[in-house]
Amino acid sequence: MKSFTHMFSNINALLFMNGLLSAFVFFAVAQASAADFISEEHQLSDKEVRVGEAYYRADMKWMAYQAEVAEENPFYQIYLKNLENGKVQQVSPGTGKTTCSWVHPLQEKVLFSSTHDDPDAKAKMTAEIERRKSGERQSYAWDYDEFYDIYETDFQGGKIKNLTNTLGYDAEASWSPDGKLIAFASNRRAYTEQLSEEEAALFKKDPSSLIDIYIMNADGSNVKGLTQNNTYDGGPFFSPDGKRIVWRRFSANGREAEIFTMNIDGSDQKQITHLNMMSWAPFYHPSGKYIIFSTNVHGHRNFELYIVDVDGKKEPVRVTDKEGFDGLPVFTPDGKYLTWTSDRTPEKKGHLFHAKWNHEKALESLSLN
Repeated sequence: MKSFTHMFSNINALLFMNGLLSAFVFFAVAQASAADFISEEHQLSDKEVRVGEAYYRADMKWMAYQAEVAEENPFYQIYLKNLENGKVQQVSPGTGKTTCSWVHPLQEKVLFSSTHDDPDAKAKMTAEIERRKSGERQSYAWDYDEFYDIYETDFQGGKIKNLTNTLGYDAEASWSPDGKLIAFASNRRAYTEQLSEEEAALFKKDPSSLIDIYIMNADGSNVKGLTQNNTYDGGPFFSPDGKRIVWRRFSANGREAEIFTMNIDGSDQKQITHLNMMSWAPFYHPSGKYIIFSTNVHGHRNFELYIVDVDGKKEPVRVTDKEGFDGLPVFTPDGKYLTWTSDRTPEKKGHLFHAKWNHEKALESLSLN
């Protein structure tokens, strides 16, 4: 989610039916041109094989992201970029899979999810390399590895600390604006609790089905579940004031997802979008007045960015208009720029794009000014 966890998360479930629906269903969304909202668009990354999910520290001096770079590891690793001098450094261990990075708002710490403590991590890396060498092709699908845990590390990639240390998929984490809390997604109850026969069968068929939103103290203590559904709740982010969380909830059939918000204690859960398509990767604008997200209302493989007011009372407004994937949007902390992941490259691989953001136009388009 956040995460290329979010990017194409359950992509195999978008499938044919979504494509049919988009051809025949009328969507209550307002149209606009990308030029209305973004300008001076340019590609931020190009040397990596694929890149995604960039997030900024509050002072806008650092950016964390995930990228596939080294040939000896076919999976993403976490990188930190100094935005003042352009220096990039890897902060994840380099073994296993990683996803979902975040920069602490005040301290020199990076948050990410990793499987590097999996005893078979290196063997899985080798197997993936050999699979690619063989020419075997397969659709992208997230595997919800049960060895994913959430870690924090310093800016040099040292002093790595496991914050969850629980069997099950623990990922999609972010710090609250004050750095005191962490929201994340997990299917840990499938490994730690007694499931009903229905839940056990559902989990065996689809391990994402029991992923819920949790919250914990920044040191990993006092873990509390905020949602409990037999569908995938994931990609949580705090509102700018730290009082609410935005996330996306998949439908039971896995073909649709909608944007939701709630208080940080799990109360007052509100559905914000009602597009009946795949709407996900939501992120608050620093003003706290609207949310940006990605949706495929224009075709099951054509994800575009949209904005919607935080109460979901206005029609969502389209932001991007390029064929292909545009997702995982994030605003800079000052609200003046937008960074997102797109495959609008000749190789059709995910890379980071960046542009100036027109906040006043966004307010006007949603009748919020």
